Amino acid sequence: MTEAFELAALAAGTAAVAGVVRALVLRGVRTRSIGAQTASVALVGVIAVGVGAWAGARVMFLSQHDLGALGVMLIAAGAVAVVTSLLLGRRVGRASDALAQVTRQLGDGEAVAAKPAVAVPAELARLRLELEETARRLDEARARETALDTSRRELVAWVSHDLRTPLAGMRAVIEALEDRVVQDPATVARYYTTLRIECDRLSGLVDDLFELSRTQAGVLRLEFERVSLGDLVSDAVATAVPIATAKGVHLEGHLNGPPAELDVSAPEILRALRNILENAIRHTPGDGTVVVAAGREAGRAYVSVSDNGGGIPDADLSRVFDVAFRGDTARTPGDGAGLGLAIARGLVEAHHGEVSVRNENGGACFTVRLPLSEPA
Repeated sequence: MTEAFELAALAAGTAAVAGVVRALVLRGVRTRSIGAQTASVALVGVIAVGVGAWAGARVMFLSQHDLGALGVMLIAAGAVAVVTSLLLGRRVGRASDALAQVTRQLGDGEAVAAKPAVAVPAELARLRLELEETARRLDEARARETALDTSRRELVAWVSHDLRTPLAGMRAVIEALEDRVVQDPATVARYYTTLRIECDRLSGLVDDLFELSRTQAGVLRLEFERVSLGDLVSDAVATAVPIATAKGVHLEGHLNGPPAELDVSAPEILRALRNILENAIRHTPGDGTVVVAAGREAGRAYVSVSDNGGGIPDADLSRVFDVAFRGDTARTPGDGAGLGLAIARGLVEAHHGEVSVRNENGGACFTVRLPLSEPA
């Protein structure tokens, strides 16, 4: 029993000393590579096991011959363990270097091989995958930031142009009135009408900018109510009739199936539909037709607006909803600051819907999809 206690005390003491030595060694090599730290810890463990075994053998009063044999075995095992520790440290170091190389490649925007040249431990492999995923998200964020920055510059340029034009016209009219260049009542009245029209244009542009800023900042205050999709489409078409009539464009409306019920903020959805309708009318030649169809499909309500204005270039289809994008000037004469479709998309997405566009039948077809109301 006494020998057992002595062996237990010896093992505990050896373990404590080994732990202290290992901590000191780690502290001394804390600034070295991971491979060096791994090899150092492994070496301390090998030495501690060897010392403990030798001390335990002496406590058990083995013969000198047995102690010599044990010493040879411990030296041989220790040598193998030392070599193994060094190889382990080297492997971990190479894996760390490979991970550092991957990190540099990701930082420089270079392509990373799908399979690393050096086999790495599972933990470092997972870290490599996480770094690649982080780099991918950063690339996407940079692309979005670049696109937003481009849109902002285009917006500033277009708005500056659209502000300058009416302001220059208003200044010319005001100067003519001040200098009494025109005095007959009919001309004066016409000049005042021109001032009112230009003021309305400026007011509409400011309203669009305000609405766009609300949609992009996510501060829209939506008051949801249950409405009929048929009523929304009828109201949107009714507000667009004067514009279509003035241009000689024929409007057609179709409701496919029973009218769907939606929980939406009616003024915002009406504005989105009106913007899309006005865009279609603006790009449809005289005597053309704009067709509005509504219904439900795949568990959602939809409204499609089709025109025969020649369609949109394929390269521009993905950008028609971008801020200030006007695309082909042949298709966008007098298209304001190019905010209508961007506002429409923001309003629809605020209702957890989506808006898309495609070319068909010699024109463009815009489709708004919105979630249906939950059953009462």
